Amino acid sequence: MKKAVFERSGFFFWLLTLALMYKIIALLVIVISLTETGCKHSNSIKQTEAVVVSTVQQDSRKMDSFTYLKKCMRGDFSSTEQSLHDSDYFDIRLRMIPIWEATPERFYLYVEQAVSTSLDKPYRIRVYEVVKSDRENFTSYIYKLKNPERFIGKKEQDPIFNTFTADSLELLEGCEVKLRFDENKWEFNGATGEKTCPSERSGASWATSKVTMNDERMISWDQGWDKEGKQVWGAVKGGYVFKKSE
Repeated sequence: MKKAVFERSGFFFWLLTLALMYKIIALLVIVISLTETGCKHSNSIKQTEAVVVSTVQQDSRKMDSFTYLKKCMRGDFSSTEQSLHDSDYFDIRLRMIPIWEATPERFYLYVEQAVSTSLDKPYRIRVYEVVKSDRENFTSYIYKLKNPERFIGKKEQDPIFNTFTADSLELLEGCEVKLRFDENKWEFNGATGEKTCPSERSGASWATSKVTMNDERMISWDQGWDKEGKQVWGAVKGGYVFKKSE
C-alpha cells in the first residue's frame, strides 16, 4: 500500500516537473520572440532615420553653394554632446539668425554665443557679413554692435534689427574668415589670416579662428596667442563641435 502511494506521488511529481518545464520553455520562446521583434523595430527606426538624413542631404545638394552656406550658418547650435563626453569643453550655445534682406552676393547674421547656464549674458555678440567671391570662395566679415545688450535674445523678425544699418557697425579688421566650399564633402572650411586678427584678451596679441561646417554641425576653433606665439586662451585639443538643433 505504501509502495503504491509512493509510486503515485512520484508520478504526480514527474507530471508537475514536466508542466513546469513546459511553461519555462514557452516563456523563453515569448522572450526570444519579443527580443527579435524589438531588434527588428530598432533596425527599422535606424533605417528610417538613415533614409530621412539621406533625403535631407540630397535636398541640400540640389542647392547652389551660396544658398547652402546660408542654410549651414543659420540656426541654433550647441556643444552639449561634446561637453558630456569631454570635460575640457563647456556646454556652449550659439545663435545665428538672418537679419536684413539677403542679395545674391551677400547676407547678414546676428550672432550670440553664451554658456548654457548664462544664456541671458552672452560673452560674444556680433554681426557677420558673408560675401560671395565665386562659387567656391566666400568671406565672413565680423562686426561689433553698439550697445549690444539691447539685442540679447531677440528673434529673427524683431523690428529692433531695423533700427540700425551696416554702416553703423564696427568692423574687426583682419578677423574675417575666408571660407572655401568642398564639393566632394559638401562642406565649408575656413580660417582667419595668420596673425592678422588683433586680440587683447588674457594677454593675447592676436587670435585665430578655424571653422568647418555643413548643414548638421559646425566645428569652430578659436585661439588666442601672445606675442611669443604661446596660446593663452581657447580650446587646446581641437575645436568646439556645435550640433544644429533645428
